[in-house]
Order: sequence, then structure tokens, then C-alpha cells
Amino acid sequence: MFHKLHSQFTTRCSRLAAAVMLPLLLGSCANVTYYFQSVHGQFDIWRRERPIAELLSDADISMSLKQKLGTVVRIREFASRDLGLPDNDSYRRYADVERSYVVWNVFAAPEFSVKPVKWCFMFVGCVNYRGYFSESDANRYGAELTAAGYDVHVGGIPAYSTLGWFPDPVLNTVIHYQTPRLARLIFHELAHQVAFAPGDTVFNESFAVTVEREGVRRWLERSGTDQDRAAYAHGLSRREDFIALVLGYHAKLDALYGSGIPREEMRARKKRLFEDMTADYRKLKEKWGGFAGYDRWFGEGLNNAQVASIAVYTQMVPAFEALLAQSGGNLPEFYRRVRALAAQPKAERARALAALAPRIATAESELP
Repeated sequence: MFHKLHSQFTTRCSRLAAAVMLPLLLGSCANVTYYFQSVHGQFDIWRRERPIAELLSDADISMSLKQKLGTVVRIREFASRDLGLPDNDSYRRYADVERSYVVWNVFAAPEFSVKPVKWCFMFVGCVNYRGYFSESDANRYGAELTAAGYDVHVGGIPAYSTLGWFPDPVLNTVIHYQTPRLARLIFHELAHQVAFAPGDTVFNESFAVTVEREGVRRWLERSGTDQDRAAYAHGLSRREDFIALVLGYHAKLDALYGSGIPREEMRARKKRLFEDMTADYRKLKEKWGGFAGYDRWFGEGLNNAQVASIAVYTQMVPAFEALLAQSGGNLPEFYRRVRALAAQPKAERARALAALAPRIATAESELP
């Protein structure tokens, strides 16, 4: 047992060392600092991990946590058996990081653009956010970007994927979620191990969102109660209303920034659009019977980076849903087609997806 654990740890260390050494040789001082915080954060998670099977037989673990971990086991088995997601060691271990989020993502966009700033890294290519294991580090970097004139959004993230490089654990940041939400998250993160297009955040996240939605639908059909299904349907409906609102204003802002009007007038119109967006959100709340789940997001002070952060995760979902329908709902076939798309050049990939969902063709052709 010790030999097996030591071998696993050595393999992890070797991979992580390889991921770090080249940036140390080639990167700037700022990149070196950033990579070191990433390495430190990953090692901290590893040292906290314990196998779920071991925790379930530990007399010192509370019954409430054991019940949640038992649910994770069932969701994890369903993910591989029924959804064709990777059958590996991911989400078979648990770690308590002793904070509310595991990482904080920093999004930035120019004052007059909803196209997010990109950062480029080894292996994953260029992405539209920069993640930190420390909230203070994320806020510090966000403040630097704000001082440089960017719109900035810093958002806490409860889970992330290492894309199969390392087994990802279930964290305390998500273990308290209701079952459909917990299943959604596990399906989403495992989807990143199925297909990944380096440098194309919108493609990767929209694919994972499509998998999570289909996965939860099937999970609830098989294992959910009527109450679970109703609660999930209401939550999904609100989520879709919220996304439609944000993407609608994403399009309005994009049109404004491309209009060529004087900067001062553009700045004033930008302000009015965000005021209108807030007013429309209040109307949505009335439709939802006062549900306030998005109050915090709107209360942070709307800006381009916030709007871009939502578009990153959802803009291509209609195209992936169309591709899933074309695949006859057969998930392995769907995954095969998505992997084929991921292997194409980005422009060809965008055109193929736009053909599946023509209403997003213009937006996708202009994605960074």
C-alpha cells in the first residue's frame, strides 16, 4: 500500500515538475510567481486528500458527511456507467481545503469591449481567465488590471479540472450541495477530460455545460424524486432566464462598442445599458417570485468582464445541444464528434458549430 501511494505521489510530482520547469526557464518573473502559487495550491490539495472508501469506514467521520460521500459514490458510478464519462480516480477522493472556494478566477475586458483578455499557459493554451488559489492574490491582480484601465471581475470557483493530468478530488466547497447540483458539477468537470481544445475556453466550457445538463436530466430520470425534478426544472429555468438576459446585453454592448461614436458618449451609453440590465433583472425577480439567487452577482457592480465571464461558459451551448440531438442522444457518438471538432483549427470549429446554431454564427465568428 505504501509503495502504491509513494508511486502515485512520485508520478504526480514528476508531472508537476515538468509543468513548472519550462515556464521557469522561458517565462517572465510574473509568470514564475504565478506558476509557483499554482503548484503550491495543487500540493496543498493533495496533502489533504483521503479516499472516499476509507472515509466511509472511519468512525470519526460524521454521519452527515458520510451520507454526502455515499451520494458522490453513486453519482460517480453513474457518470461512467451511464454517461460514458472517464472511469478513473477522479472524484473518488475527498479533500477539505478549509475555505469556501478552491480558486478565484480573474476575468478582464477593455473598457469598450466584451471580448475577454486572454492569458496563455503551458498545455492548456490561451484561456479567458486567470486562476488563483488565494482570494487575496486574485484581488491583488484584479486591482492591478483595474488600475491599468480594464473592467475586472473576480469570481470564486468551487471546483476545477486538471484535465486528467491528475485525479481530481471532491472538495468541501461542493459537498454540501443538493444532489442535482453536486451531480451537475461532477459531470461538468469530468467532461473536460473527454474533450478539450487548447486555447478555446468558450468551446470547452459550453461542451461541459451541455454534458452536465444532459447528465443531470438522465440522473433525475433514473434516481430523482418528483421533488428533485421539479426543483431542478425551476432552477434551470431561472438559470436560462439569467443567461438570456446577460447574453442579450452582451450583444447590445458589443454593438455599442463597434459603433464608432465618441468615447464620452459611448461611456455614457455603456452606463445606461448596465442600468437597463439591472432594471430588467428586477423584472425577472418578480417573475421568479422574488428569488434572489443572482443578487450578489448584480450587486458587485456590472462591467464588461462580468458579462464576458457568463458568455465564456454558455455561448456555444445551443450548438452542442444541436450536435447531441444529431447524434441521436448517443453520448459516446456525441463525444466522438466533439473530439473531432476539438482537433480542428479554431476557425473551422467555430464555423461548424455556427452551422448547427445559426443564431450564434456572428458572435462565434468574432470570438477571441
